[in-house]
Amino acid sequence: MEKTINELFDEAKNVSKNSYSPYSKFPVGACALFENGKKYYGVNVENVSYGLTLCAERNALSNAITQGETSGLVAIAIYSPKQKMCVPCGACLQWMAEFRRENKDVTIILENDDGMAVTHVLSEFLPYNFKFDK
Repeated sequence: MEKTINELFDEAKNVSKNSYSPYSKFPVGACALFENGKKYYGVNVENVSYGLTLCAERNALSNAITQGETSGLVAIAIYSPKQKMCVPCGACLQWMAEFRRENKDVTIILENDDGMAVTHVLSEFLPYNFKFDK
């Protein structure tokens, strides 16, 4: 699993170079892994109207949905060259909860102060995600 963690982290780091962040100058890249082994990538895409900005994490998950995934998120790596431990925002955490494997946690891979990939789990950052009882 350590190899996979480092690969996902490196891929998020690499894709962050494609970020469209002319306003904040805060590029972010994400690489999402689904249980079928497929990876999906995203970068933050800003807009002059900040509220229309799309985070890298939601962009990666949107790419997965576009390719037919509806659940099965296993892990997501997030990287920004501007900040260590680039923790996802609340909206992105809720999106991760929406598309994870049923009743399973999601591994979140971030960069520590030493520049190494470290893992956390979704439930650490979002212990009580929103649920809709059908």
